[in-house]
Amino acid sequence: MTMLKIKRNRVMTWVLGALLLGSVASLPVTADDDGDEYHEKSESKQTSAAMPPSWKTECAECHLAYPAKLLPASGWREIMGNLGQHFGTDASLDAATIAEILPFLEQNAGSERKYAAAKGKSALRITETRWFVHEHYDELSPAVWKRVSSPSNCAACHTTAEQGNYDEDFIKIPR
Repeated sequence: MTMLKIKRNRVMTWVLGALLLGSVASLPVTADDDGDEYHEKSESKQTSAAMPPSWKTECAECHLAYPAKLLPASGWREIMGNLGQHFGTDASLDAATIAEILPFLEQNAGSERKYAAAKGKSALRITETRWFVHEHYDELSPAVWKRVSSPSNCAACHTTAEQGNYDEDFIKIPR
């Protein structure tokens, strides 16, 4: 083997080693903890232009106006059809208001597969969907739940929940 070939092989070895080391070193920077970052970034915001004012007014009167994407359309239809018995409260609305809110919820609803109920029931509670169980119960300790007080208290950890943004970059777990 000539001296030129030996030097070329050493240079190539160093270059390939540096590239490999650089790509391995960047993995923790680009890796997401649950591999779902693309979906979270693309689904994390709803445009306020699409939101009917009555949705924000009526739904946020008692609780956070949950983004439509957090339940499948079938869940929203069932909830809107039973507002007289809305989780122990009479949240009845007139037909015109329902006709304004329900199409918005249906058009912006989450997928039936991703947001189906974890235990095979109809998905009426966001906190019982497969997605919520995976993202929260599988990852958070009971001590965190005590500090949050209720799984439906999204704003306790999601600092931009009021804007419909649940991106992991804006989570602050209470201590």
